[in-house]
This record gives sequence, C-alpha cells and structure tokens, in this order.
Amino acid sequence: MNLILFGPPAAGKGTQAKRLVSHHGYIQLSTGDMLRAARKSGSELGQRVAKIMDEGGLVSDDIVIDLIDEQLTQHSGAAGFIFDGFPRTIGQAEALDRLLESRGSQVDRVVRLLVDEAQLISRVTKRFQEEGRKDDNPETFSARLEKYNEDTAPLLPIYAGQGKLHEVDGMAAVEAVSAGIEQALQ
Repeated sequence: MNLILFGPPAAGKGTQAKRLVSHHGYIQLSTGDMLRAARKSGSELGQRVAKIMDEGGLVSDDIVIDLIDEQLTQHSGAAGFIFDGFPRTIGQAEALDRLLESRGSQVDRVVRLLVDEAQLISRVTKRFQEEGRKDDNPETFSARLEKYNEDTAPLLPIYAGQGKLHEVDGMAAVEAVSAGIEQALQ
C-alpha cells in the first residue's frame, strides 16, 4: 500500500503517519527527515544535499526523487509506504508516479485531512506562545498555509479524478481521524 497523506501544515499528518507505521508496519517517507539523514550520512548524495542546504537553496525534485528511490530500495520488503511532505506540486506528483511505475507500483490511496484553517491558525498561535516552536510563528505559518493552498491543493482534483482521494475530518479526535483513515485504506 502506497499512501499519500495530504493536508496543510499542522493538520496532524505526522501524528497519523506514526500510528500507521505502528499498526501496519508501513515506512514513513518524510522528505524533511530524508534530507536531514542524507546530509548526515556523508554519502555522495548527502554531500550534494548539504551543499544546497548550506547555500540556502531548495533541493531539486530530482534529488528528492533519488532519496525516495533509495528508501524504496532499502525497504523493498515493507508492507507499504507513507509519503509525508511529498508530493507538493504537480511536477513532483508526476515524478513520483514515474518512479513507482518503474518499480511496478503506484500510489494506492491519497488521504486528505480536512481542517478548518482558522482553527489551525488559532491552534498554532497558541502552541507558538506556549512552546515557542519557530515553525509555529503565526506569520511563518500563514505563509506556509498559503504556499500549501497555492502549490499542493491543486493535486487534489487529479487524485480525485483517479479515484484515489479519500477525505477524513482532520478536526476530530486523534482516534476518530485514525478510524477514518483505516476506513479509507479498505
């Protein structure tokens, strides 16, 4: 099972991915985690990633696809993969489809966590005030939310047209969201 979790920042994707890993043995492929691990590894690919990140640049889609390919190979016997933070654009979705197709696979399900953006902003603002997390700065968060709506949300009609999109109330309790995701996986 290859699953994409969709939703804006702070929608609960990471929490739900961890639950799926625990319950199903899926491998979570978080692009942020993969980039940090590659950088740390000192491999040729990791050195390329480090150079780009050190210069303040964005790592290209090709490099991210190479990192995903590396993880798919490393965990070839896994029960499935959860794509977390990828794809973010139509080009990335097309690249992921080509990669999976080359392996005789595909994206099986796309689960969108439906959230109320005003409540998310309120939640994140409170968390920023209480915990001081840099990425929860209300201005930064609003920019991330806008970027999601601009670049990532346009993927939803594509996956809906393929019959892969399932929507779950992301504002429900964690257990209810998990139950909704489980139902979408059936």
